[in-house]
Amino acid sequence: MPRIALATYDPGAEPSKDSDLPVLVRALREAGAEAESRPWDDPDTDWGGYDLVVIRSTWDYSWRAEEFEAWVERVGAVSRLANPSAVVRWNSDKRYLGELAVAGVPTVPTRYIAPGEPADLPLDHEYVIKPTSGAGARFAARYAPAERETAVRQLARMHAEGFTAMVQPYVRGIDVSGERALQFFGGGLLHASRKGAVLSPGTPYDADKVAHPDLEPWQPTDAELAVAEKALTVVPGGAPELLYARVDLVDGEDGQPRVMELELVEPNLFLFLHPGSLPRVTEAILAAAQD
Repeated sequence: MPRIALATYDPGAEPSKDSDLPVLVRALREAGAEAESRPWDDPDTDWGGYDLVVIRSTWDYSWRAEEFEAWVERVGAVSRLANPSAVVRWNSDKRYLGELAVAGVPTVPTRYIAPGEPADLPLDHEYVIKPTSGAGARFAARYAPAERETAVRQLARMHAEGFTAMVQPYVRGIDVSGERALQFFGGGLLHASRKGAVLSPGTPYDADKVAHPDLEPWQPTDAELAVAEKALTVVPGGAPELLYARVDLVDGEDGQPRVMELELVEPNLFLFLHPGSLPRVTEAILAAAQD
């Protein structure tokens, strides 16, 4: 009987946002595994006692990047970690988008402004600022050129907290065709979803945002699949190293799909939207625990 831990976060007094977690734990137990969810920062958990530790919803990790990276290294040294620690390290910093672009993967054009660097911001088009380490649209905002002073204040706040900023053009295709999330699990496409635009004009960067507005099932096109699969070949170790992956795509000015983000750490599986995917996810996790 394999012992499997699903790593999550501690929501404190608030209810957990991961509605899929209890469903997945129950499915694994019904399939014969000894499975449980554990907060990743629980000091009393013996991670070495599990055959497999699956990072599922450690959704506070970007606030505690150094602590989380140390945890990933510890767990990877005593148990099988999915995804592997080298992949998690690489994907935790969104400067990986530059590597994807160099490898020929269509991506949203991205520049980086590190602490101490000047606020070189666009003067002729809308743009988005967000941190290279973040989730749930935290510290993300959309600006028009005339809003430079507000954007500079955001950069100053981010830099004061040690964040490097990403600057991307606002991709207007999101307003038309949304953002598509292609979910891979166990080496193949699991399902896909589409959501609406997250960033509205004038929404403060530090405001709470709905991370997945108007979420709905989606049937990916051949072009979307091709871009997603090409992006996964750039991952350290290649796609075979991955138990799970989510590739977020938007349409560029040319109408063709581009990678917005590549989620390899703790992507939401959206099983509540795709309940038919639960058996495949369960089977893939069990297979990984028994390798």
